[in-house]
Amino acid sequence: MKKLLSLSIITLIIVAAASCGGSSDSEKTTEATTESTASTDSGNPSYDPHRGEGKFTSVDLSPTLDVAKAELGNQVSQVKCSSCHKLTDEKLVGPGWAGVTTRRKPEWIMNFITNTDVMIDKDPEVQAQLELCLVRMPNQNLSDEDARNLLEFMRQNDGVK
Repeated sequence: MKKLLSLSIITLIIVAAASCGGSSDSEKTTEATTESTASTDSGNPSYDPHRGEGKFTSVDLSPTLDVAKAELGNQVSQVKCSSCHKLTDEKLVGPGWAGVTTRRKPEWIMNFITNTDVMIDKDPEVQAQLELCLVRMPNQNLSDEDARNLLEFMRQNDGVK
């Protein structure tokens, strides 16, 4: 009976890890940003908690929603995100998405989507969220275009028209 229980638990862990999609090869990271020696609010040298860590230093958003991008972002969300995130503020596996575009700058969101592992390691608020959710978000290996579409979908979810 103990062998069956152990085998069931191991199988469940393997299936859960495989269903998250994408590889989490920690050797792959996006382009590094220029390092500075100044300390920031987070206490990490060269880390900007307002834009995160990654190649996006500026994301130009139109005041109105790009509906075509939002629809493409919805498709990405359904495949890569909806098994762990709800569109409300309710936690599923990860936190809900409601209000994320009002709490975070677009650069931070884009850097987190495309540079997940580094952001989890450096951002104190992401680390605090990890303590609540208990599951590290896997790197979904999304392209910059997919990430931008996903951002537009998040804006739509937050009521941008």
